[in-house]
Amino acid sequence: MHKNTLTTSVDALNIALVQARSFNTFTDQPVSDELLSRLQAAAQQGPTSMNCQPARFLFLRSNEAKARLIPALAPGNVEKTKNAPITVIVASDTCFFEHLPTQFKAYDAKPIFEANADLAAATAFRNSSLQGAYLIIAARLLGLDVGPMSGFDVAKVNSEFFPDGRYQANFLINLGYGDPAGNHPQGPRLPFEAVAQLL
Repeated sequence: MHKNTLTTSVDALNIALVQARSFNTFTDQPVSDELLSRLQAAAQQGPTSMNCQPARFLFLRSNEAKARLIPALAPGNVEKTKNAPITVIVASDTCFFEHLPTQFKAYDAKPIFEANADLAAATAFRNSSLQGAYLIIAARLLGLDVGPMSGFDVAKVNSEFFPDGRYQANFLINLGYGDPAGNHPQGPRLPFEAVAQLL
């Protein structure tokens, strides 16, 4: 590998993961529509099984939209969400398979999921989680900071934002330009020997 490519790759890895932090506070610098479009387009390129792409992203920017979300949040997530420029609801489309005929052309996979609700639900949840992670990494590489959250009442979020039941909330991401002053000390990470095996 060329030295410059290696250096760039190491820098990108540091930005995306190694030196990245989960932010609790953000500046008031706005995030443009153009940047959100670039963010979504980049995250959409990440792999999903059968190219199923079940994630749906709801970007909450206005005070009115945030006010609808606040009652569903755990107390510790309220202020950080109020102050973030954007909060993303990462959801999964339970009927993602309707798009398979145009997105996955190797064979007709739509009937597999239509006939198996448990498989469809598991596939939607697993792959929307992946896509949410892609969004986090893409955001960092585009110069944004993130604060992922799982402290919320899923039923309340679904009732408020997805009342027809087709979309199901997965997790939340506060998004913007972070203020490091609000960060907690970074927690330790488990070593290779604790989490991995070579067989």
